[in-house]
Amino acid sequence: MKTNKVIVALDSNNIRKTISLVSILKNEVFAFKIGYEFFYNYGVEGYKEIYKISPKIFLDLKLHDIPNTVQNGMIAINKMKPLLTTIHISGGEYMMSASFIKRKFTKILGVTVLTSIDNNQIRKLYNEKNVENVVKKFAKLAKKNKLDGIVCSPKEIKIVRKIVGKNFLIVTPGIRLNNFEIKGDDQKRVTSPKEALELGADLIVIGRPITEAKKPLDEIRKINILLG
Repeated sequence: MKTNKVIVALDSNNIRKTISLVSILKNEVFAFKIGYEFFYNYGVEGYKEIYKISPKIFLDLKLHDIPNTVQNGMIAINKMKPLLTTIHISGGEYMMSASFIKRKFTKILGVTVLTSIDNNQIRKLYNEKNVENVVKKFAKLAKKNKLDGIVCSPKEIKIVRKIVGKNFLIVTPGIRLNNFEIKGDDQKRVTSPKEALELGADLIVIGRPITEAKKPLDEIRKINILLG
């Protein structure tokens, strides 16, 4: 049986529209990503509304705080039973260790460098020559500290895969479609769905090219056919 590889990002402050989208797309996705915009507008109750329609959820809250706070946050997240959730690798090894609570369902992904950051910003923030250098360090830390997977842009998939091996999830945002233009696009390191999988990603995250399409169901079906 074919496994869908697309996670659809529900970046919306319109709960009715979001519920409608989930109902339409639920059989065509690996999961739905709930991030800041939806969660901060609708909270746990909004999350439950989506969960009732589809329990396949990637709760992307990117925890980044002192270890005790992250541990307590992870305990709360675990009760909601998402498939995936995220912490920032830059929070350090103690923070990563604190995230390892007893959990049956949820896999923890480490966020490397946001897709909106380019080499110019990397030099200012990390005093490193390029994004790849920082992502390499973070990938090694994620593997060493036994996270379940990693989030990185398409441009770093190859180098990350070499570091983490086969049995480590790579989830990739920054996916763009040729037939969809995003005004004021803030993502810098991007590629196509097919190329991302060919480079070694396990799952890809797509938001606006699907959610803002005239016919979202047709759009994701086209992508799924393209991905085989």
